[in-house]
Amino acid sequence: MITISTLYPLKFYPILKEKVWGGTKLYELFHKNSKDNVGESWEISGVENNISEIANGPFKGKTLNWLLENYKEKLVGEKVYSDFENQFPLLFKFIDASENLSVQVHPDDALAKQRHNSFGKTEMWYILNVEKGGELILGFNQKMDKQKYLKSLSENKIPEILNSETVKKGDAFILNPGTVHAIGAGVLLAEIQQTSDITYRIYDWDRPDTNGQMRQLHTDLALDAINFNPPKSRMTYGQAKNTPVHIGTTDFFVVNKLVLSKSYRKDLKSIASFTVYMCLEGSTIIETDGYSEKLKKGETILIPAQIAEIKFITNSASFLEVYIP
Repeated sequence: MITISTLYPLKFYPILKEKVWGGTKLYELFHKNSKDNVGESWEISGVENNISEIANGPFKGKTLNWLLENYKEKLVGEKVYSDFENQFPLLFKFIDASENLSVQVHPDDALAKQRHNSFGKTEMWYILNVEKGGELILGFNQKMDKQKYLKSLSENKIPEILNSETVKKGDAFILNPGTVHAIGAGVLLAEIQQTSDITYRIYDWDRPDTNGQMRQLHTDLALDAINFNPPKSRMTYGQAKNTPVHIGTTDFFVVNKLVLSKSYRKDLKSIASFTVYMCLEGSTIIETDGYSEKLKKGETILIPAQIAEIKFITNSASFLEVYIP
């Protein structure tokens, strides 16, 4: 039996998802071991039937669930373990859209619990790369209510009422449950979300899926989930080097950006949960007491709550830093 008293920075094998709208950037830019039409790389996942497997160190080959069952609050923090027990609370992804994703909406915790015995889905997007003309769909382009929405739906005019926003590298968005949204063609992004795989599709561009079948729409389920008020999704944040810059906070996670031009020591004692770093550019060695691990562009690492301090050894790297408030 493997035993280790002090946890170490943990990397996981990506879970790659082929999608009808997927592309090749996860391979070309991040060197994921992917083929054409891979739309998502699930970096750290506790979603049922998609449990991440450890890729480094003494626990290589063990699962995230095994870690939780054996290390509990040492892995995720006392409050997080008290709230979620052996369910890892967040899902981390890279998403490559070579075509438009379906227009969709996610339920909040109350509706998801009632219908699916699941968490809802609050999520955050950070734009990594955009081809010319790349856009996101966020909410509606006019004042909307249930009656106007249903009229557009019955007339097959959903695209005419959607709000499109042009995006650039570095833009960030928090999408609360109820926000009608879609990732547009040519956008590569990082996504942080609650652990949930519940999506209600309301429009899918009249296209077949990878099996040649039309994907199911969830018109009735979506109706009770949609928030018809204009969303306030776009985040504004400052720029600084060698110190975390706050991007956004939800009830479920905090996201900072960390741009390093030199080695950096991070005190984690004030953070009461695990911390995750998604590497956006460059590379680094992450050192803890007695352990070191390389992290490069397109990789993700989990720092257990038990670890009080880490050191980044680098002269050029940037990250999203995520933890639970």
